[in-house]
Amino acid sequence: MVLRADELQLTRGESVRDTAYVLSRHVAAIAVRTGGHSLVEELAEHASVPVINMLTAEHHPCQALGDLLTLRESFGRLEGLTLAYIGDGNNVARSLALLGSLAGVRVRVASPEEYELEPVAEAELLRDPRDAVRGADAVYTDVWVSMNDDPESAARRREALADYSLDDELLDLAAPGAVALHCLPAHPGEEITAEVLYGERQRIWEQVENRRHAQKALLELLIPSG
Repeated sequence: MVLRADELQLTRGESVRDTAYVLSRHVAAIAVRTGGHSLVEELAEHASVPVINMLTAEHHPCQALGDLLTLRESFGRLEGLTLAYIGDGNNVARSLALLGSLAGVRVRVASPEEYELEPVAEAELLRDPRDAVRGADAVYTDVWVSMNDDPESAARRREALADYSLDDELLDLAAPGAVALHCLPAHPGEEITAEVLYGERQRIWEQVENRRHAQKALLELLIPSG
């Protein structure tokens, strides 16, 4: 079942706890895309079925699972790889740092000061994108402006992140055979150039497919059979 915000009783004042009780009587798992992370935590506290974070403002773990699957397909392993994330230290960067650490992937995050990621797991935090990319096996980026950003905030973001665009020159600093990654949607000409997005050194469209495969495996792991 796909339930949007205006189709849930939450919008009429029903508590998250009651919603968890109701959904647990109808489904084998609850997957949530929302803003504040606390809603997912409260659902998980009261639900009797697994609750999966499909996206919050703080974390994007299902995306990171698909990303790790893409890296393993590309390199045949995860242990010992280096992934450089360039741009806003957002939910995607945070989940890559957390899951990368668990999988043996070294994660470097390069961001301007006002958009830096807080210390997470073993991630290396840098300012210069070239320092992050140098010798990396994969170079990852995400949009600079989200759909909820107002025009003034969007302008500030574009200005602050202007030196963090993933282009061929930056990718050339990575290890031989390095791949470019992006969680999409992409804005060619901003965080990534069209040449990289559609070029031979990216694995972005494999990422798209692997999100489905990774989440199918997650459901198989979490939901008891029979």
